[in-house]
Amino acid sequence: MSAILVTGGSGYIGSHTVLCLAEAGHQVIVLDNLCNSSEVAIERVRELTGRPIDLVIGDIRDMDCLSQIFERHPVDAVMHFAGLKAVGESVEQPLAYYENNVAGTLVLLEAMQSEGVKQIVFSSSATVYGDPERLPVTEDMPANRATNPYGQTKSMIEAILNDLAAADPEWRVAVLRYFNPVGAHPSGRIGEDPSGTPNNLLPYIAQVAVGALSALPVYGDDYDTVDGTGVRDYIHVMDLAEGHLAALDYLQQNKRSGVWNLGAGRGVTVLEMVEAFRRASGQLIPTEPKPRRNGDIAACWADPAKALRELHWNARRSLDAMVEDTWRWKSGNPDGYNNETEKQEKTNLSKKQ
Repeated sequence: MSAILVTGGSGYIGSHTVLCLAEAGHQVIVLDNLCNSSEVAIERVRELTGRPIDLVIGDIRDMDCLSQIFERHPVDAVMHFAGLKAVGESVEQPLAYYENNVAGTLVLLEAMQSEGVKQIVFSSSATVYGDPERLPVTEDMPANRATNPYGQTKSMIEAILNDLAAADPEWRVAVLRYFNPVGAHPSGRIGEDPSGTPNNLLPYIAQVAVGALSALPVYGDDYDTVDGTGVRDYIHVMDLAEGHLAALDYLQQNKRSGVWNLGAGRGVTVLEMVEAFRRASGQLIPTEPKPRRNGDIAACWADPAKALRELHWNARRSLDAMVEDTWRWKSGNPDGYNNETEKQEKTNLSKKQ
């Protein structure tokens, strides 16, 4: 088994992927600055897997931190999740997104190059396709058409990785363009825990269901879709995590790079997702129509055939499983990881006293 450095590994997708890596027997080192995540997630992954997982609290922009990690651990490959990820926030704070996501990735790649670690699985996004010219979306479509700074950072990083692999054939790069991750681990112990008001649909619905928010704002109800609301391709986070392991296996076995869509291959509207969550939770989900947001598009879903053909991966979990697992996580952790973090702080304080 390999030693894998996972940047942003205590975040939503990262923590579920760390769990899958640990269950597969890999040695996992997590690097995270905890700006939008919690170390409690890694503690719970340790509990679920019974495996040791090293957590380094640090930043991918810190070359000294990265150098120390590579000196202490025989890293074979990197899974790169670290970065800011809110579309709306990226429109308001573009410099922060370019500095964190693009500049941070350059520092990471320089550290990898100097240490001879030349395998990376990159967390990209379907936002690189912008408003797609046709549906479903395939990997050969233009991937530099993002409509917001967040998506632009993903396109830029993809270009950097492509140039790097072209310049040095020893580099093996897996670019995973994923669509809309939702759900949680079926144990209900780890899940999505955004800071402040959620930016994504399902966490927002879950907050409404537990009474933390009064209603779900529906941005745009006049799109050319079956019910007027936006259509997206939702993929269970555990399917997505398993896709990262499949990509890592591909790099190690085939010794060449590639780009793959990771999606379920079907579109779901906002109101269809609301109804699915109502069925799973038994809770009313009030909605509030709002104007369309800048940067949003009407519809987007994947053609995942290439991932099935080359990675032998496909999304297996249903829409009902996505919402049921989300509800199990949220109803069991209405404040996310916050309660456990507060308990730890009080325990640490009492020990000091």
